[in-house]
Amino acid sequence: MKIISGLYKGRKITGYNIEGTRPTQDRVKESIFGMIQMSLRDSIVLDLFAGTGSLGLEALSNGSMTCIFVDSNSKCTENIKKTVDSFQISNAEIYTMDYQKALDQFQKEKRKFDLIFLDPPYRYQKIEEILIELDKRNLVNTGGLVVCEYEEDFLNDEYPSFQRIKEKSYGSKFVSIYQYR
Repeated sequence: MKIISGLYKGRKITGYNIEGTRPTQDRVKESIFGMIQMSLRDSIVLDLFAGTGSLGLEALSNGSMTCIFVDSNSKCTENIKKTVDSFQISNAEIYTMDYQKALDQFQKEKRKFDLIFLDPPYRYQKIEEILIELDKRNLVNTGGLVVCEYEEDFLNDEYPSFQRIKEKSYGSKFVSIYQYR
């Protein structure tokens, strides 16, 4: 698994074999970044359920200002830290915690994000609930994007402050991109 474009193009990402991770396939990742490329420059990114950190690292490689990686699995966050250190990335924060605690913390700190990756383990399909929570907690900047990757699940075209602007399928996997209004 590698970074597919930008500053770190070709650099290897490890951790794909950590139990519980399901890294985004390169062709899916390439498609996602093709769809959001105009929103990356100087963005503040949250990679929730980060796993290998592949999506957040790709965003940093393509001009994002900073990325916050969150995963409840300490093996994942330790691996992301090693990768961040080996790439000599200074604009990343890494948290080992449950997503709910992370959202609580970000709300208390009044943080807002321009781009959020939601790629929870497929057995843990709560994307709708998380979209609603992001809105209630006021964690997304106006015009910000939330990229959702899921399998055989149905998501609405709209949620209170989110409008789906793109959707693609890759076999049994789906990617929906929502924009915050």
